[in-house]
Amino acid sequence: MAGKNIKVLLVEDNPGDVFLLQEFLKEVTTVVVDLMPVERLSEAINYLAKEIFDVILLDLSLPDSQGLETFVIAHHQAKATPIIVLTGINDETLAIRAMQEGAQDYLVKGQVTGDLLVRSMRYAIERQRADDALRHSEERFRVALKNSPIFVYNQDMELRYTWVYNPPSGLTVEEILGKQDLDIIPVEDAQHLITIKHGVLTTGIGTREEVSITIKDTTRYYDLTVEPLRNELQEVVGVTCASIDISERKLAEEKIREQAALLDVTTDAICVRDLNNQIIFWNKGAETLYGWQATEAWGKNASELLYDEPSPEIEAALLQATSKGKWQGELNKLTKTNKEILVASRWSLVYDEQGKPKAILTVDTDITEKKHLEAQLFRAQRLESIGTLASGIAHDLNNILTPILAGAQLLPLKFPNADERTRHLLEILEVNARRGADLVKQVLSFARGVEGKRITLQIRHLIVEVGKILKETFPKSIQISTDVLQDLWMVSGDSTQLHQVLMNLCVNARDAMPNGGSLSLYAENVLIDENYARINLEAKEGPYIVMTVSDTGVGIAKEILDRIFEPFFTTKDVGKGTGLGLSTVLGIVKSHGGFVNVYSEPGTGTSFQVYLPAVEGMETITPEELPPQAGHGELILIVDDEVAIQEITKTSLETHNYKTLIASDGIEAIALYAQNQDKIDAVLMDIMLPTLDGLTAIRTLQKINPLVRIIASSGLMSDKKLSAVAAIGINTFLVKPYTVNELLLSLHKVLSQLN
Repeated sequence: MAGKNIKVLLVEDNPGDVFLLQEFLKEVTTVVVDLMPVERLSEAINYLAKEIFDVILLDLSLPDSQGLETFVIAHHQAKATPIIVLTGINDETLAIRAMQEGAQDYLVKGQVTGDLLVRSMRYAIERQRADDALRHSEERFRVALKNSPIFVYNQDMELRYTWVYNPPSGLTVEEILGKQDLDIIPVEDAQHLITIKHGVLTTGIGTREEVSITIKDTTRYYDLTVEPLRNELQEVVGVTCASIDISERKLAEEKIREQAALLDVTTDAICVRDLNNQIIFWNKGAETLYGWQATEAWGKNASELLYDEPSPEIEAALLQATSKGKWQGELNKLTKTNKEILVASRWSLVYDEQGKPKAILTVDTDITEKKHLEAQLFRAQRLESIGTLASGIAHDLNNILTPILAGAQLLPLKFPNADERTRHLLEILEVNARRGADLVKQVLSFARGVEGKRITLQIRHLIVEVGKILKETFPKSIQISTDVLQDLWMVSGDSTQLHQVLMNLCVNARDAMPNGGSLSLYAENVLIDENYARINLEAKEGPYIVMTVSDTGVGIAKEILDRIFEPFFTTKDVGKGTGLGLSTVLGIVKSHGGFVNVYSEPGTGTSFQVYLPAVEGMETITPEELPPQAGHGELILIVDDEVAIQEITKTSLETHNYKTLIASDGIEAIALYAQNQDKIDAVLMDIMLPTLDGLTAIRTLQKINPLVRIIASSGLMSDKKLSAVAAIGINTFLVKPYTVNELLLSLHKVLSQLN
């Protein structure tokens, strides 16, 4: 370097720094530096495109580029030119990162001298040359090392081993160096290798083949790559070879061939297709699953036979199978009858004896039924979670509605001479309070499957009654038809709730036919067998009544079909639906031990099938509700933490000739009862209380007086809560919001039983 000029590209936007560097270089006498200063990275890129420099001095903070990106761009433009980064005292960390990305050195501004600058440039140039030499050396061995660990070796023109790396098991480097293939392996194997290598020496073109070689009585299979070895003049002076042991793969392929006879035994669908997607093997399992006989499938294009149309999933699976040797996943396929099924599919690339891809082996397992069951389970879990939330909301709403409903019934008694407008407003208040209570009951029906009064009833009467209502209230453009067997079986259920099920389904059907159509209601007897129960999680073997509500409306889109039973989910416009109709249907039907199936096709219509377990017996006649009776001065202890409920219950009872005491929690209730035990005739106890819960308070009162008369109440009734109340001997349970009549009847019941 002493006698040669150094051509330097200086990329620096600070004139002061440029001037200092120029002055430093003038002091150097050992070498002549040709310095080309530029201020912007874009100017430097332009110079690099036209001229060659020995070294680049690069500031990372430029007007048109900042930070590490400055180096990355410059390095990309001039990979063969060494770069020295110029940095400030506080930017050494950034400079070090640049060196990690490929910079040869860095200099700190303010600490540079002329000699230091020249030494750094010489060092950078020499290091760049060393890096280039190393890259060239690595390139010569690229083929040999790309599949490491492998057996790599060089041979001269006489095919004598001149260099050996990682020899195969059974041989050492000393046993190979200086020898030829005939000296090491059997003649037949050696002649085959010699033929391959002579071809490369003659043509100068590399090759790749699978070979078998026996070494000390052990035969192994190898993937052999042979490339010409060239000198600096690009003359062929020998061969460089890479040999990969593929014995395990060959044994695996042999095992596949040996197992071919067993493929027809499995129930999985097994298909082999060539690389042109033509079917060349089709087992009995494939015949059973897809319906195509082997003679029909052979030679056919698999995509045309099994798919409706090409899809990105199929293309991705094919790409991975051909590039990585295998793929697995889930696919939708079609049977001979055009039925869509879901399969778990495993694809494996099959190789020929030379190790070249030959075909694709596909094993398909039908998981349609499994996925159907999983979907039912996931939907049940999702609905259960939403139901838990809905229950809490319903409890709070019931506490709010109780005083409103009772107050609406008491006000007419307090003001019997009110004018007609006032009476009408009170009627509106009571009606809307009842509607609110019914809405809460719908939420509870969904959330916990609330049970009403169960009797043995005939569904035929319900369908006939609903049919009459529909014909009177639905638009004339909708044709109503009913069809019920005369010998329809009985069910055990709540007629009011089942009436609501039918009405909710029919109202939805009406809304789905804005331009008219047909709505049909029919019922039939069905006997569910083991096979049907196995594919439907909610079904059990035995007799069922099936009520079907079908319409010819717009249908339900497939993507929302699984969500229609979720509470508050609706596709109707704002103000036209609460989203509780179908969730209520599902809650009521499940509380009756039944289940619901829905079938829909957009543009054609929808059919809901309600399955209810059939029972034996005669139809139950529901007795008339007894009229409420006033009290005779009995003292009632009211225990509730809601002030509004305390006040309205107190007013209701005192209006009907009862006396009252009020407690806000369990502890206060116990204290009041202990003080007035001989005066209190009955206790109205809320189950959910602060400080001390209702059940614990009831047990304490029973210890004080085993004959205490108690009515339990709650805004959230569930089977678990009813069981807990019944377990401590309380058989009267009042569900909020309750009417004044229901409260009086419950009191009359407990007082009459104990008198």
